[in-house]
Amino acid sequence: MIRLPDPATGGTRAHEPRRTPAEAVRGHRGGGTGAGLPLVSRTVFAAAHVVADPLAETSPDGPAVLDWDATLAFRRHLWEHGLGVAEAMDTAQRGMGLDWAGAAELIRRSAAEAKAVGGRLACGVGTDQLRPHGAGPAAAPEKALTAITAAYEEQLALTEDTGAQAVLMASRALAAVARGPEDYERVYGTLLRQASRPVVLHWLGPMFDPALEGYWGSGELDEATDNFLRIIAEHPERVDGVKVSLLDADREVALRRRLPQNVTCYTGDDFHYPQLIEGDEAGHSDALLGVFDPLAPLAAHAVRLLDSGDTAAFRAVLDPTVPLARHLFQQPTRYYKTGVVLLAWLAGHQEHFTMVGGLQSARSLPHLARAYELADSLGLFPDPERAEHRMKQLLAVQGVAQ
Repeated sequence: MIRLPDPATGGTRAHEPRRTPAEAVRGHRGGGTGAGLPLVSRTVFAAAHVVADPLAETSPDGPAVLDWDATLAFRRHLWEHGLGVAEAMDTAQRGMGLDWAGAAELIRRSAAEAKAVGGRLACGVGTDQLRPHGAGPAAAPEKALTAITAAYEEQLALTEDTGAQAVLMASRALAAVARGPEDYERVYGTLLRQASRPVVLHWLGPMFDPALEGYWGSGELDEATDNFLRIIAEHPERVDGVKVSLLDADREVALRRRLPQNVTCYTGDDFHYPQLIEGDEAGHSDALLGVFDPLAPLAAHAVRLLDSGDTAAFRAVLDPTVPLARHLFQQPTRYYKTGVVLLAWLAGHQEHFTMVGGLQSARSLPHLARAYELADSLGLFPDPERAEHRMKQLLAVQGVAQ
């Protein structure tokens, strides 16, 4: 039994942990030597977290120092389940403690690891080597747009040189200086013409990053959608897919139905992913999700059921995971990785609960305790006793006696 904080009473309440993991967790015996059998009916990426070096002498605003062995081992864990890895993504790492120099090294190392084990890899391409919220004075938008394009080009070249697929992420700098949809068309058009292979375009909503309000040239989502689709329509052969992170299932479905036939919709909706991945008579979404970092064993198992044609079983596995996902991604959504890293520690994928940028403090103790409780109820922990012991350690440090 473990005592968890109870915000409703200001005290604590008892929770009895389960003693056996879920079959999908218990039955997996990965050895870290290669990628598992690929999923067939859907393409699925997990946006993977990085593991900080807890012994590094650094500060929240200093360069991140990573534990490379543990970081790459977690990527092998995802590949072993048949998932792809989405690397150096926005709210997974970028703008949340990992600078461009660190992201570049992460891309290089992950790409080498992907080649060694046969894993699929997509990597974020952005403009975060520029100073925050701009690439030049507001009075010189042409100069700023040139600098933004050059920053994107640098990251695109590095990513493509490693052999990874590029995900063109939303740019805070572009959002800050763009005068209208024509500036987005100019920057993205230039990049798409240069890309050596089809890329993924990422629409990240302001619930994940408030600095991206009004992206694609309008704060009105219908108008922004039209602008976004116009860019794709002008370069359909250069766009593999779009990742939509708006947490609005109806809007994603409507956008999905308007995409050119060869362009895939990768859902980034961590609230509605079961129905979006299942799809309807008009199509489905594939996935590029942060929540599939902790849910990898269950997500892979669910999609394999879908591969076999058993839609009901797919939903029976994945639907119960939604309460945990909604909890991890509650406002402020950009801090969802704190819960993700907690669960990685509890599951034994790393030996500490330390994050780059000190973000282990970004969520309250009651929030973390509820994440533990929900994950435990799903059977996500390969060793439930270890998870209980570690959670008790965290609670004790925070003053919750057991």
